[in-house]
Amino acid sequence: MSTRKINVVTLGCSKNVVDSEYLMKQLEVGDWEVIFDSNDTSARIVVINTCGFIADAKEESIDTILSFVEAKKRGQIDKVFVMGCLSQRYRQELTEEIPEVDGFFGVTDMPEILRSLNTSISEKHINQRHITTPSHYAFLKISEGCSWGCSYCAIPLIRGKHISKPIPDLVEEAQFLVNQGVKELILIAQDSTFYGKDIYGERKLPELINELSKIDGLEWIRIHYAYPTGFPMDLFTVMRSNPKVCKYIDIPFQHVSTNVLKAMRRGINREETIKFIETLRCEVPEVAIRTTLLVGHPGETDGDFTELLGFVKEMKFDRLGVFAYSEEEGTHSAALADDVPEAVKQSRVEQIMELQQQISLDNNKLRLNKIFRVIVDREEEEYYIGRTEFDSPEVDQEVLISKNQSIALKPGNLVSCKIVDVADYDLYGELVS
Repeated sequence: MSTRKINVVTLGCSKNVVDSEYLMKQLEVGDWEVIFDSNDTSARIVVINTCGFIADAKEESIDTILSFVEAKKRGQIDKVFVMGCLSQRYRQELTEEIPEVDGFFGVTDMPEILRSLNTSISEKHINQRHITTPSHYAFLKISEGCSWGCSYCAIPLIRGKHISKPIPDLVEEAQFLVNQGVKELILIAQDSTFYGKDIYGERKLPELINELSKIDGLEWIRIHYAYPTGFPMDLFTVMRSNPKVCKYIDIPFQHVSTNVLKAMRRGINREETIKFIETLRCEVPEVAIRTTLLVGHPGETDGDFTELLGFVKEMKFDRLGVFAYSEEEGTHSAALADDVPEAVKQSRVEQIMELQQQISLDNNKLRLNKIFRVIVDREEEEYYIGRTEFDSPEVDQEVLISKNQSIALKPGNLVSCKIVDVADYDLYGELVS
């Protein structure tokens, strides 16, 4: 059994995925054999990258830590290390409550983790990663932290203020990923549209995208987690005219009631929100908009929620997710009375998702008999599974491509598909030459 084998378990969001991939690359350079998200106990050392964003994520992180602590007690593994958001925020409490863990590390403590493993950081490989996503797509984290200070959000408390990564470093990292076979880059940040403001004095996302698009072999660039306030309008031109930029954007609007948006400290009101969406759809006519909503924030009335339902019905978002508010200590909202009962919060979640299900079906019907470029993600028994440029991996709908044709496909292939049938959250396609 190898003593230089290590298991890196990643929980939470895509930003954590990237952090783990940086660590794994450094470990590999340091002559470690790395596995990930595995229960394979042949790895005697485990590093758990935790999430501390919302209650459910924190509970999952604690449960995962405890399960590996139990494996350590049984002698199946030797050491357990914990990193990431939960560890950053609750290190003292975790150290006291779970002393069996061999070390707790924060979100920027990779050098310390490596030292604990008698491994030094390699500056030569600092912009390289061990890819854990399917090899044809990868996340590119363009900045860290957030400077907005939304009332309900603990991210600035955990990861600090917004810090952009310089354009040359990101281009170098992207080139490395493309050299490994990546065809689709998904740009992520807490607010991707704020990119560059801190180091260049102005927002530079359009410039970054144009530099990335010069990389040969890169087919798609996808934008996640844009913030509507202060949106860089020149990004519309890039989305409309650059053929490598997907006509897709993820913008968490959170709400539409001016009263709730003010309580959330979002820096935008109802009228500005609707005007922004109208402008976006006018400037980028084919754009698919994914949004996230938050219901049950302190002070949200029945009237506010009715307003939100009407907004969803009117806007007909292509993709939508919704969360129920949970209090995060240390945030501005935590000082407010959590006055919406849990059952009401869950009911509001269900009402929105029921409405969105019909909207999604109606939107999908508009794609019937049309031909789209599709990237293949994987093969299953009856279908090849892929996505159009209007869908992001893991969170959005897929295209199920019939295997009745005599063409063998592989993950990463880009093909033309005619949509022959639709469901609420799936498209069914046939290959066209």
